This record gives sequence, structure tokens and C-alpha cells, in this order.
Amino acid sequence: MIFTSLYRVTNCSPIGKHTFTWLLARVVIHRYGLPMAWLRTAFQDELDGVTQTLVDLSALVTDAIEKATHALLTADLAEAEAIIKSDDQIDQIQHDLDARIIDIIARQQPVASDLRALVTALRMGSDLERMGDLAHHVAKVARLRHPKSAVPPELVSIIEAMGVTAVAITEKTGVVISTRNTEMALEVERDDDVMDDLHRKLIAVLIEPTWKHGIETAIDLTLLGRYYERYADHAVSISRRVYFLVTGKYASL
Repeated sequence: MIFTSLYRVTNCSPIGKHTFTWLLARVVIHRYGLPMAWLRTAFQDELDGVTQTLVDLSALVTDAIEKATHALLTADLAEAEAIIKSDDQIDQIQHDLDARIIDIIARQQPVASDLRALVTALRMGSDLERMGDLAHHVAKVARLRHPKSAVPPELVSIIEAMGVTAVAITEKTGVVISTRNTEMALEVERDDDVMDDLHRKLIAVLIEPTWKHGIETAIDLTLLGRYYERYADHAVSISRRVYFLVTGKYASL
């Protein structure tokens, strides 16, 4: 009877199943005199679930930027529309993750490294959601200029390289989140230098006196360069947070 009542009360919210599991564990431990280590195990499972959601989000934004780049370079309207639509899924996962983390903090009242891990996860979720937004913006440029390509032939190689670099950085970031590998976290920051170099090359072409594609195209490409550069910056931010989470120190190269 008590289990049914708990389920009815907690099942009213999107985080209800997590609350129900925790309350059920507390009731079972109290009634049967089980060790509190069981509760710690349940808490660790919740932390692991948060980490896995972040890894899943990183995979989604990696796929989004890869497909958005392809849609941009090939003027593929259907693919651009699919990326624009998929951003809602990324947003929803991030919002649900925030709610779950706040619920865990409220129930478990974590301290020290556990609290730091949860607060860091909140911020990393926000970074990943913003990366999804930036992929969405790239796809919107592709849709805006359809059926033409937004990228002139002489800049295809630079934009393609920016897309490849963005994918590589995010894939590495997903591994950093999953494994908390501090050496790889530092590598992500160094890899961001490649994106910065590509961004500078793009701008250098746009400000050449010989530019012949007009102001509208120049604006599109300026925005695209900024989207890719900021995408990589958010990946660096995530890696820095992981480095601080593990070491308690800020990364320095």
C-alpha cells in the first residue's frame, strides 16, 4: 500500500521515477534494516546516469554539426530541415537533465566532490545545448540560401575543414566526459587552436580586396565562421570543467 501511494505522488512529474526509486530505497532500508551502503549505490547510479546523458548529448550534437556541414556544402534542403527539427530533441534532453540534477541535489544534499560533479554537469549540459543551437544555425543558413550553396567554391575546403575539426573535437569531448581523462581534456584545448586558425583564414579571404561574391555572402560566411568557432569554444569549456572536476585546478597550457 505504501509503495502504491509513493508511486502515485511521485509519478506526477518528469523526474518522478527518480524520486520514487530513491524513496522506495529509503523505505526498504528502514523497514528491513539494510545497510546505508545501498543508498550510496543508488546515488552513484544516479550520478552515472547523469554522465551517460551528457555523453548521449555530445553524440547528438556531433551528429548535428556533421550533418549541418554536409547540408551546407551540398545545399541539401531535406537534411538542413532535419537538423533544424532535431534541435528540439536536444533542448528537451537538456531541460530534463537539468530537472533531474536539481531533483538529485534536493533529495541527496550532496557535498564536496559529489556536489561539484552535479553542478559541473548542469553547466556542461548548457554548453552541449548551445552547441546544438549552433549546428541548428548552420543548417538555417543552408536552408536560407537553397537551392544555391551558401559557400563559394574557393571557400569549400575551409568550411569543410571547420566541420571536420568540429566533429573531431566533440567526439573527443564525449570521451573526456565519459572517462574524465585529464590528458585528453588538455588535447581538446589544443585542438581548438586548429579551429581558430581556420577561422582566421576564412576572415582573411573575406576581407581581401578581390572578394567578388557580394556583401550578403560575406555576412553569411562571417556568421558561419563564428558558429564553428563558438562550437569549438563550448567543447573546450566542457573539457576545462572536467579537468577542474578531477584535479580541483584550472587547466593551463
